[in-house]
Amino acid sequence: MSEFFTYEEGELFAEKLAIARIARTVGTPFYLYSAAALGARYRRFCEAFAAERPLVAFAVKANSNLAVLSLFAELGAGADVTSEGELARALAAGMPPDRILFSGVGKTKRELAAALDAGILQINVESAPELEALSAIAEERGEAAPVALRVNPDIDPRTHAKIATGGREHKFGIPWREAISLYRRAVELPGIRPVGLAVHIGSQVVEIDPFRRAFERMAELVKALRQDRLPIERVDLGGGIGIRYKDERPLDLEAYAALVREIFLRERLDFAFEPGRFLCGPAGLLVARVVYVKESGERRIIILDAAMNDLMRPALYGAWHEMLPIRLSSLDAPPPPADVVGPVCETGDTFAEGRRLPPLAAGDLVAFTAAGAYGAVMSSTYNSRLLVPEVLVSGERFAVIRARRTYEELLRLDAVPSWLSEAARQAATAS
Repeated sequence: MSEFFTYEEGELFAEKLAIARIARTVGTPFYLYSAAALGARYRRFCEAFAAERPLVAFAVKANSNLAVLSLFAELGAGADVTSEGELARALAAGMPPDRILFSGVGKTKRELAAALDAGILQINVESAPELEALSAIAEERGEAAPVALRVNPDIDPRTHAKIATGGREHKFGIPWREAISLYRRAVELPGIRPVGLAVHIGSQVVEIDPFRRAFERMAELVKALRQDRLPIERVDLGGGIGIRYKDERPLDLEAYAALVREIFLRERLDFAFEPGRFLCGPAGLLVARVVYVKESGERRIIILDAAMNDLMRPALYGAWHEMLPIRLSSLDAPPPPADVVGPVCETGDTFAEGRRLPPLAAGDLVAFTAAGAYGAVMSSTYNSRLLVPEVLVSGERFAVIRARRTYEELLRLDAVPSWLSEAARQAATAS
């Protein structure tokens, strides 16, 4: 919880709005973001690096809603994008091209060309083949592509295996021992303008030591490049700063900033960062309604109208999200632990097992906390369920920033070919 989500007379508010009021208007489930919380998280990050004035490039993969991106653009943020679609969203939200970084291991030639068309600040190249492909594209256009080599520092970030990216076994980046030779190659290639190095060791990192070891390795590479008189003006130190979901002790941001200064103080470099979860995770909720409370033998099961297709993290990572009642109960004795599930036809559609919760009955509203990152952006229409709305709150105002799809819109995504009946007859008679 935070100062932006609080109980008033037993009812949960987002800023100055009762969440139950929003639920009556837009229906459930829905995502809710606090504009004030998003702004506060961004300002907190910038203030930690006030002296350095780095590029803070919001990781669009964490939350790609245009209203959220537009708010960050108004605050002065840039964008870290990993696809042509994310690039289009960042530009549509008003993020200046010279504040956009393009990361990702599998950029297609079309995506590389789109980055050059947009005139973005930096393309984070992650392999020798990608570097060669970009060189050919840029040379043909008579341009020089601004490139940073993303380094894999072979560091264990001590996070969930599926969101760790800095180990030698991971698909990301260039092995750190090969970075110098590839940087020399980049200097020689036509159409390439090397500008720096990039690193990102993983997501939801809550210890400072992995960052220390990764950044020290990066500083060694910077010194080696400069000893070889190779041009380097910027280091992109990625993101990955963890937040509190359950009982984690979040990373001390001031200690993180002090670490960066300690390691790179003498290097006279520009800095870029790619925070995503840190900026938007705590600023969002997923609001759902209890459909049934089911007693199954000795198990108590709370069935919600939200499902794994709406919030994938528990099914995908075994992730914990705290669940809060929208209205506090007056009952003193809490009921026994309960499993909390959704209606999707998968056993994996389970949000929690044996969770101790306040008394809940059919019709009650609950909120999943820390759902502003990797929530709506990872949702799907599995089981032909509709994508849920997203709502932005500011003070006493709210707006639907993504409307709930209709079934008619969902069906229009498909097409039945005119020759299908003939194909069916042929299939029925085939030997």
